[in-house]
Amino acid sequence: MQKYAVFRIADEMFGITIDRVVEIIKPQKVFSIPGLPDFLCGVMSVRGAVIPLIDLRRRFGLEPTGKKERIIIVRFEREKIGFLVDDIKEIMSLADEEITRPPGIFRGFKTEYITGLGKKNDDIFILLHIDNLLTSEEKILLKESMEVLEERDAGAKPADKR
Repeated sequence: MQKYAVFRIADEMFGITIDRVVEIIKPQKVFSIPGLPDFLCGVMSVRGAVIPLIDLRRRFGLEPTGKKERIIIVRFEREKIGFLVDDIKEIMSLADEEITRPPGIFRGFKTEYITGLGKKNDDIFILLHIDNLLTSEEKILLKESMEVLEERDAGAKPADKR
């Protein structure tokens, strides 16, 4: 049995394994970085750490509902990254028989984003493969943008007084 954080984007339900979730927070002030794809909102500061924010609604071509938003901070490779979603539904346990393989064509979603479909009671939700949400080029662009931002912040600190 595995646990998933289940959340909503527009009218669709998604889940990610809870072992990747660091925390779930309310929206924070976001600082934009020029040149990023539109679904990469920018970065935010969470307890002193600079964390990139991906709007999963834009990534998947879905319209926001205008309801309360949440940010799911996850471990992504060796970093933390935030996912902007419409709402958190629950933390849900799924047995192996409640998870099925995704069909080859899945309503416009790229199948590499999906590890499977979860089914609990009458609900079906998409289980995301978060490591595949960014292409190699997007990962490089994001990493370079973060490095530029860190260098800029390091240069903005006051010099040591002797």
